[in-house]
Amino acid sequence: QVQLVESGGGLVQAGDSLTLSCAASGGTFSVNTMGWFRQAPGKEREFVAAINWNGGRTYYADSVKGRFTISRDNAKNPVVLQMNSLRYEDTAVYYCALDRRAWRTFSGNPDITDFAIWGQGTQVTVSS
Repeated sequence: QVQLVESGGGLVQAGDSLTLSCAASGGTFSVNTMGWFRQAPGKEREFVAAINWNGGRTYYADSVKGRFTISRDNAKNPVVLQMNSLRYEDTAVYYCALDRRAWRTFSGNPDITDFAIWGQGTQVTVSS
């Protein structure tokens, strides 16, 4: 069973940058799309970004497009979410997730139900 562990969250000011990492262990993950989701207090968990198994296709929510960049290096394990120009509304717990199916490339942004394995989350707080 694959386990995911996020790191890199913290407290920053609006306009600052943060880099989130997701380490995977315990199974095969290099052939699955990996994604980032976030959940703010009182809100549903929402899609942020995803990257397909070979890194050839990336997906972004409109709210983060142009500010966030997702990347992966299967040889080094982590999936990374580079977050620039952070805004107060980016404040949330950020979760890394693994696609339930291998070798899949989505035609559009994936849905939360496409992901079967989740990390425990890392808190990102942006002060205005």
